[in-house]
Amino acid sequence: MGAEKQACMIIGAAPLDGRKLFKEFDPRHYYVICADAGYETALDAGVHPDLVVGDFDSAKELPPKTVKYVSLPVDKDVTDTMFAVMKGFNLGFNSFLLLGCLGGKRFDHTLANLEVLQYIREHGGHGIMADEHTKIFLLHDEKLKMTSMVGAGVSVFPYNGSACLVSYLGLKYPLNHEQLSCGCLPMGVSNQIISDPAEVRVHNGSALVVVGQ
Repeated sequence: MGAEKQACMIIGAAPLDGRKLFKEFDPRHYYVICADAGYETALDAGVHPDLVVGDFDSAKELPPKTVKYVSLPVDKDVTDTMFAVMKGFNLGFNSFLLLGCLGGKRFDHTLANLEVLQYIREHGGHGIMADEHTKIFLLHDEKLKMTSMVGAGVSVFPYNGSACLVSYLGLKYPLNHEQLSCGCLPMGVSNQIISDPAEVRVHNGSALVVVGQ
C-alpha cells in the first residue's frame, strides 16, 4: 500500500504553517498519515492524506467516507500519534517525519511525542520532528551531520538516562568527548553552527538535538 514511497509523514494536531513547511518536505514524497485533528491541518495546506487515524476528540468532525481512516477509542493505551507511527511500521516504513507534533495547547502532548521519537529509535527506525523553525533529532551512539546551515542554533540535551558523551565540530562552542548530564548545568544549550558542514556526535548514551533557524 505504501511501498512506492520511502518514508512516512505523520501530521499531528499542533498548529503549523503547512504551506511553508511543505515546501521543504513535499508530502508527495511521503506516505501521509494524519493523527486526529492533523487531518484539518493537512486540508488547510492542500494535502490529501493516505490515511487518517484517531479518536477524533480534538477534531471538529469525522473525515468523509471518501477518506480512508481508522477510528480509535478515546480510552486507549497509546496516543493517536503513537498509533500512527505503529501503523507506519506495519506498512513497512522505518523512516518517519513528525509534523504538527510540537507546541499547541498541550505541553504534555509535546513530551509524549518525544517519547514517540524514542519508540521509533528503539524499533530500528529513524525519526525527525519538525515545525517551521525547529528540527529535533534523537541520537544514540551516532552522529548528525548538518550542511548548509551556518548561523542555525543547536542545543543538545541528554535523554533517556543520566548522561551522554558528545563531541561537536563546526559549532561556536566545540566539545571533545564531553559529558552532558541530566540535572546539571545545561552546557548543551544555545550553540551555533559556524562552519559547513557541522557535526554533533554522540559517542555514548542518547541525546536530543534541537536545530533551529
